[in-house]
Amino acid sequence: MRVLLTGCAAHLAAPLLPLLCNDQRIEAVIGLDIRSSTFSHPKFSAHIGDIRDFDLSLLDGVDAVIHMAFVVLRGHTSAQVMHTINVSASQRLFSAARDKGVKIVHLSSASVYGQGEYLREDAPFAPLPGFLYGEHKAELEQWMAQHVPDAIRLRPHIILGRQAQPLLLFILRLPVFLRLPDPQPLLQCIHENDVANAIVAALFADVSGPINLAAPETYDFRSLVRRWHPRAIGMPLWLARLWLYLAWKLFGAGAEPGWLDGAQHTLTLDCRRAETLLAFHPRHSLKETLEESAIRR
Repeated sequence: MRVLLTGCAAHLAAPLLPLLCNDQRIEAVIGLDIRSSTFSHPKFSAHIGDIRDFDLSLLDGVDAVIHMAFVVLRGHTSAQVMHTINVSASQRLFSAARDKGVKIVHLSSASVYGQGEYLREDAPFAPLPGFLYGEHKAELEQWMAQHVPDAIRLRPHIILGRQAQPLLLFILRLPVFLRLPDPQPLLQCIHENDVANAIVAALFADVSGPINLAAPETYDFRSLVRRWHPRAIGMPLWLARLWLYLAWKLFGAGAEPGWLDGAQHTLTLDCRRAETLLAFHPRHSLKETLEESAIRR
């Protein structure tokens, strides 16, 4: 199998690329990213290019595409440009892959649901308003269901681990938590290595459609922070939103305030479809995943 991986310099590529290249069933991995990749392997060839206008001939001779190129943190990127990258460019890629008979594995997100308890894949899309990342993931998935129904759409919950999104790690390590009324909202997460294993399993599985991914245990953020910071203080939501807004507007750091809205709502997933179709069983417990992510290195 020959695989095209978009977003080959992204955080999740670090645990995924070794799995792909060390798999005897995979002959070659072609990477595409706007940044250069530091990964090196005889099977791996990296191409620097913009997902919006890259040469679609990269798909020639490819058996599968894993799509991970997505703007997660907006920074100073305009909403229009972010939408073009996240939605329009992805549609261009998927249409070309479909026409060439290339298998599609898309890394979506649990953020398409917004909130809910132990949601199955047939739950309606309800991304939180103002959270552009979730809105774009939902819009793209709706398009995919109509135009590339055979594609696999993986929906991981919060991805943590050593290579996780730096903003998530920064928030996790702060001695501060959002001051929210009880009962505290419950969340799940998943280790980056488990997501990488699920992606590889999806490459060789005869499946299609959406598949949830999460470790079974739940946590609330207040208890989590207090575990490592017993004297952690509660920050009112308005102050946290102001802090995030100023960091985003003034310095282009972090993300728009919509990122915080998810912390106010319970979001848990039913992952039985992944167990059945991909034989997916997370190898990393909630405790291992959170401890690995929270410890500074």
